[in-house]
Amino acid sequence: MAAGVLFRDDAGRVLLVEPSYKPYWDLPGGTVDAEESPWAAATREVREELGIERPRGDLLVIDHRKSGDRLPEGLYFVFDGGLITEAEVAALTLTDPEILSARLFTRDELPAKTRPSLVARIDAAVERPVLLDTQ
Repeated sequence: MAAGVLFRDDAGRVLLVEPSYKPYWDLPGGTVDAEESPWAAATREVREELGIERPRGDLLVIDHRKSGDRLPEGLYFVFDGGLITEAEVAALTLTDPEILSARLFTRDELPAKTRPSLVARIDAAVERPVLLDTQ
């Protein structure tokens, strides 16, 4: 399982992080640890990756991921992180060495920055809560 958090600004741009270990941008978040709930993982990952404590919002999306060459079958949870301003993004203290940078992107910019499955999750989260099967 994995959990991510969707932060948007008042213009509807989406906050993505640039991981050091993969060639595409992602939502703040990560793998759910053993005996950890997706809700707790989302909160922990935001604290670790962005250095901020924010109340976790509602569950927006659950996406089923089929097994592939690299990963086993799993579920990806997306939670609402609420609004974030450009000034807050600029002030983020990125202490996790796995995160190179964080930036706001328009939804039109997302396909060039991340995987189609994440674009589908973000689109679903913005439109309305839904259960996806993107693969």
